Amino acid sequence: MPSRSTGVISQDWEPVVLRKSKTKAQDLRDPKAVNQALRSGVPVQAIRKFDAGSNKKSAPVVSARKLDEGTEPATLEKLSVEVRQAIQKARLEKKMSQSELAKLINEQPKVVQEYENGKAVPNQAVLAKMEKVLGVKLRGKIGRCFKAVIVLLLKI
Repeated sequence: MPSRSTGVISQDWEPVVLRKSKTKAQDLRDPKAVNQALRSGVPVQAIRKFDAGSNKKSAPVVSARKLDEGTEPATLEKLSVEVRQAIQKARLEKKMSQSELAKLINEQPKVVQEYENGKAVPNQAVLAKMEKVLGVKLRGKIGRCFKAVIVLLLKI
């Protein structure tokens, strides 16, 4: 026969509380849970984060008023016709192609093409490399036409 302990046996009357697991944020966004909360009178708050979940990058907005006032430059400075012709003429005199010139100045052929077409924004470092390889002065001629236009506009 099993033996019983001789000590005092007592019953524990302290309440045991079982709690539900905390609801997840994803469960709170469920339309069924939202409708149930609305029916029961619980306050429901909808918060939408600005550009949340989108992979868009917004471009800086330039106001029309600022452009009209002329506080911001509307266009970037381009190469003058003289510089473009000087680059092309010197390159042809040395009998090299645009890609060969690009290799010598450690740039892409597209850069040389943009400089000769006048689409490039002048970069002093690139012009210095071209001067060294072609043996022609290019940097003093950049803004002559641009400066002449400004002088004419100031006189008016």
